Amino acid sequence: MKNMIISLFVSVVFFFVATTTFSMQHSILIALIALFVILWTNESLPIGVVSLLPIILFPAFGILDIKTTTANYSNTTIFLFMGGFMIAIATQKINLHKYISNKLLTIFPNTPRGMIFSLAITSALLSSILSNSTTALLLIPIAVFLTHDLRLKARLALSIAYGCSIGGIITPIGTPPNLILLGFMQQHNLEPIAFIQWMVLVAPLALIMLIIIPYILSLGLSDIKLDKKLEMTEKLLPNQKRLLFILLGLVVTLLVNSKIEPYYSGLGLNETAILLSFGLLMFVPKIGFIEWEDAKNIPYEIIFLFGAGFAIAAAFSKTGLANVIANYMLSLTHLPVIALILIIATMITFTTEITSNTALISIALPIIYSLGQVASVNMTLILMVATICASYAFMLPIATPPNAIAMSSGAVKVKEMAKFGFFINILAILMITIVALVYWQYFI
Repeated sequence: MKNMIISLFVSVVFFFVATTTFSMQHSILIALIALFVILWTNESLPIGVVSLLPIILFPAFGILDIKTTTANYSNTTIFLFMGGFMIAIATQKINLHKYISNKLLTIFPNTPRGMIFSLAITSALLSSILSNSTTALLLIPIAVFLTHDLRLKARLALSIAYGCSIGGIITPIGTPPNLILLGFMQQHNLEPIAFIQWMVLVAPLALIMLIIIPYILSLGLSDIKLDKKLEMTEKLLPNQKRLLFILLGLVVTLLVNSKIEPYYSGLGLNETAILLSFGLLMFVPKIGFIEWEDAKNIPYEIIFLFGAGFAIAAAFSKTGLANVIANYMLSLTHLPVIALILIIATMITFTTEITSNTALISIALPIIYSLGQVASVNMTLILMVATICASYAFMLPIATPPNAIAMSSGAVKVKEMAKFGFFINILAILMITIVALVYWQYFI
């Protein structure tokens, strides 16, 4: 109850401060968003409950009517993510993820550096198809198991947390901000980024980060030895082989469906329909692996969170608040492109350390979109930079679920995470800026 009172008090403060600069409607919207963000952060109410509040509060305060608000909770991007959840549940149910994890972990040398690299890469690959939280929960026990040395144990836990954040950007379904970007682009009739195109765009950045970050985490550990070795796993079971073939079929379908302009126009199929179809295939007897009872494991609170994010973005656009804030930022439009990208990357990266990346990107995209309409920059490029930066928070436990899970293991102290995280945040900002200017702007 105390946290709820604090949340209400802070939102009221935001309202009165906002009235000095913004209109009454915009001040109310700012106060409501502050309320949602604080409630999400301090968890005084369940995430799903807070995520449904816009349906009540936006119409009540004249921000959006209820029809417009609820439409955001059925955005097509949500159903793409639901298909991914169904596949992830099937993967976990038959323990295919454990087989893949153990196989990946045995590729690297049985040294501190080898294990740090293996855990970071494994968590990155798994979190590209599973949720970051699930991946971290699956792998953190391995990190704790491998050594009794406190320094090494902390680095192994951090490698998993950071690997999850790096891997979340590899696919559009890897982390919520990616999907919010796709939904936002659809709302504003921007050229969509296809599944495979997204992977091709972010692969160099992910690869660079997966080389540099584990190397940094492994510094100063050459004198430490691992206490235990990972045991080799048994052969794939028949149902695990079947799921692998289905997943291969999904990848091939997405590849064949992807456009390669001007050489190949693709199949023209909707990617949401493809992923949802493969997700529903998981329920088909003799083919799939799950029953409707397993559907209760779908994190519906995350789906509601998506809806809230889309509703916030719609409110920013339809009330004109995004344009107002963008006008205050007009001075930035005269800066060189590199300076504009650096400012956006820095603001998003450090802001997402203290708030939900989903809520932040929902707020930021409409503002950046309005800014991009004035500035002579590639709209999709700056939206992509902001979205990736929203997932690259390495400093604080509250920044991402993987960071919080690593902290909950008892292996990592806040001071240590902040020390590594601050440096890696700066590194990530520079790497994203370089990749955006050298690579993305020519292919987006």
